[in-house]
Amino acid sequence: MMLTETFFSARRKALLQQLPDNSAAIIFAAQEKTRSADTEYHFRQNSYFYYLTGFNEPESVLLLLKKDGAVQTILFNRDKDKMQEIWHGRRLGQAGALTNFEIDQALSINALSDELPALVSGVESLYSCHGESAQGELLIKEMLNSLRLGMKKNWRAPSVQIDLRLILDDMRLFKTNAEVAVMRKAAKISCDAHSRAMTFCQAGQFEYQLEAEIMHEFASNGARFAAYNTIVGGGENACILHYTENESVLQDGDLVLIDAGCEYNGYAADITRTFPINGKFSVEQKAIYELVLKAQLAAIALIKPSSTIKVANDAVTSILTQGLLDLGVLSGDFEQLLQDGAVKEFYMHGLSHWIGIDVHDVGDYISSARTRVLEPGMTLTIEPGIYISQDSDVDPKWHSIGVRIEDDLLVTVDGNEVLTDSVVKTVADIETLMAS
Repeated sequence: MMLTETFFSARRKALLQQLPDNSAAIIFAAQEKTRSADTEYHFRQNSYFYYLTGFNEPESVLLLLKKDGAVQTILFNRDKDKMQEIWHGRRLGQAGALTNFEIDQALSINALSDELPALVSGVESLYSCHGESAQGELLIKEMLNSLRLGMKKNWRAPSVQIDLRLILDDMRLFKTNAEVAVMRKAAKISCDAHSRAMTFCQAGQFEYQLEAEIMHEFASNGARFAAYNTIVGGGENACILHYTENESVLQDGDLVLIDAGCEYNGYAADITRTFPINGKFSVEQKAIYELVLKAQLAAIALIKPSSTIKVANDAVTSILTQGLLDLGVLSGDFEQLLQDGAVKEFYMHGLSHWIGIDVHDVGDYISSARTRVLEPGMTLTIEPGIYISQDSDVDPKWHSIGVRIEDDLLVTVDGNEVLTDSVVKTVADIETLMAS
């Protein structure tokens, strides 16, 4: 389930259609990063560069030109180098790039500084993803200086510099059918990994052993890497929102919260499930869990065209406030508690974020209140939670109960599709699966 070069070519054409005449766009690949001494972190391509090229080598630059109505796509990439390829891996080179990608020209990355000024000279508007690449920012600065000093060569610098993300972020917000197919696959692999963790889990294991089961399921099904650092938090650790140490022993009688999703062909899944380590919810755990599930299902029902994330979050806040009031975790008048935002002590994060190439994907929400109207093709998470730490000033029977339930959704013409619905989440289904 690969994205074809035609997909990436279509993305470039769609971008070029939105650029004014006499403009240029420069997009930089990611750079390799040293881990220690002579070892590097695994290379992960810059998301914007990947979205427009599908090209997965470092030290590359994409140049899009639109002059007098004519468009040109130029890729600068590494040269073929026998010795470097023996030590560090194959390179496509310029001939390979022309063969494998629908581009007009491929040039050596070593010629970038010399070639770029002449290519960009004369355009009125220069687009780049501001702040994405420190090295790229420096190169653009040097190029502009060369153009401004190049009067004898009849060079002319762009008069306007614009952040390309203003266009690309909105493009990435709406997924094509091809992207959705890849995301469905990422979701299915991730669902199976969560199911595997549930059936493997038992008291006395380390959190990282559950993480290992998840990673094994990812890799066995074509997703070599996680989309983000996996969270496996048992007991009190579940109340730490971004807990990633995953080093504690799982204790009988506690819940464990797993937030994990794979990256498949460049696209992320993001799922959270919470379940009892011994396979059976206690009375208090079940009460909190079913309250969070009730809120999540209500929110999912509200995700549809013309609605907003804010509408769903308001419903979740109301349900969680009333539920915690009924359980005695909160006390007072419901309306006053709602007005005071009392639930934030136990539900302190947002309900949703966009998802795509990045797990927290780009795209404007209009405001921090999440008031952008939803449209078909958008993909997002729904993830309410309740976290009652051992320091909370409530009845100790509720202490160390942390619950989050998260699914990935596609907004459709008539509502939504839950991409991650193949992993169980009702109390009965979880207990049945773990018993099996």
